[in-house]
Amino acid sequence: MKTLMFEMRLVLHSRLALGAVALLLLLSALSVWSGLQAAAAQRDALVRVAASHQAEVRALAHKLASAADAGQVAYDTPHLTTNPPSSLAFAAIGQRDLLPFALRVRLLGLHSQLYESEAINPELAMAGRFDFTFLLVYLAPLFVIALMHDLVTGEREAGRLRLLTSLPANAGRFWRRRIGLRYALLWLALLVPLAAGVAIAGAGAAALGQLALVVSLYLAFWLGVAAWVAARASTSATSAAILLACLVGLTMIVPTALDAVIARTIPVSKGVELALAQRQEVHGGWDLPKALTFEKFFRAHPEWKDTAPVTGRFHWKWYYAMHQAGDHAVAAQDAQYRASLQAREQWTTRAGLLLASVNVQVLLHRMAFTDLRAQLAYQERIAGFHAELRRFFYPYFFHELPFGKADFARMPAYASTAPQGRLPAGPLAALAALAFAALLIGMRHLKKLA
Repeated sequence: MKTLMFEMRLVLHSRLALGAVALLLLLSALSVWSGLQAAAAQRDALVRVAASHQAEVRALAHKLASAADAGQVAYDTPHLTTNPPSSLAFAAIGQRDLLPFALRVRLLGLHSQLYESEAINPELAMAGRFDFTFLLVYLAPLFVIALMHDLVTGEREAGRLRLLTSLPANAGRFWRRRIGLRYALLWLALLVPLAAGVAIAGAGAAALGQLALVVSLYLAFWLGVAAWVAARASTSATSAAILLACLVGLTMIVPTALDAVIARTIPVSKGVELALAQRQEVHGGWDLPKALTFEKFFRAHPEWKDTAPVTGRFHWKWYYAMHQAGDHAVAAQDAQYRASLQAREQWTTRAGLLLASVNVQVLLHRMAFTDLRAQLAYQERIAGFHAELRRFFYPYFFHELPFGKADFARMPAYASTAPQGRLPAGPLAALAALAFAALLIGMRHLKKLA
């Protein structure tokens, strides 16, 4: 214990080390606060949207209920769907800044509504969000470098290295104690604000434990890399330069190159193109014989095949059948689009098995449910709700039933929930393997100094 306290005084006596720990603590608190503010802003926006939407629907109900026309009601009435942030979204905002978390849908074609709001502000996408994930992945290694770059070279330059390595005490234990102390200081600077954020968000102790595990493994990886470089570098400046090169290469250059390769290997069309294709199918349906439109519709909905045919110029069941036929026409393109996005996500996850920085982002975004899977799951819930709306309205169209005030109250409502993510075992095991391998290699090289 006395030796440990002496090491602590040595570390805190260094202005660089003390300043680095204090700055990391401050930045960690700032990142948690920024994430909490972003998640709160999204929840507030959802509350305002819901209030405005309910007022609009009440006004429409008062206006349209007397018309007893289900087709007009279905055409004019929007239905709000929301995707509220999870309790851990503050730690990893992910794609929630770029993709919609509230969408109003009507009984018209689904695909034209799902993807028409996929326009992304390029300036917002470039700036990103300063959340805990960004701090951990890109900035925390800088503080590891600040505390570890002169671990060995500082003693060599001060003329104490030969004396230290000649002491009878175990050399491995000496270096482990020094590294462990720095590890603990960085770990506390990161985890104390994060624990406060988890408590404020109400995420629970289990979520904090999972976050702490990811943080611990990522810090261990960079401490292992820093120990290996510190044992081999001849001067502190050389050690810092090599570590900075490792940081830039492992967190920026290699991930960016892999992302470019994945994007080139797995091309993905834009969702807006799907929306346009669906609308073109619907617009073209106006010039087709009604029998041909119903033939396309009845392939997927044979239960309405025996209803009365449309003989006039216009009927709501023909209009909505035309929209549904447009959805069916682009269903294969939609499936390919989603499969390509999922393939990119899978290859990114596989790349993370060898790149700790990518792996940590995959883990935290999956835990916070703010990744691509979360957005696709939201779209699937919207599609399920749209199918529920069709099941509700179709009997009114095909059996020509009246629609009154009581039917307004029976309309389906979207069940909004805040889904929670999970910690995937495969990427976590890969991160643990990288961390332990880095530590093992680093400690082996330090032992050779004795």
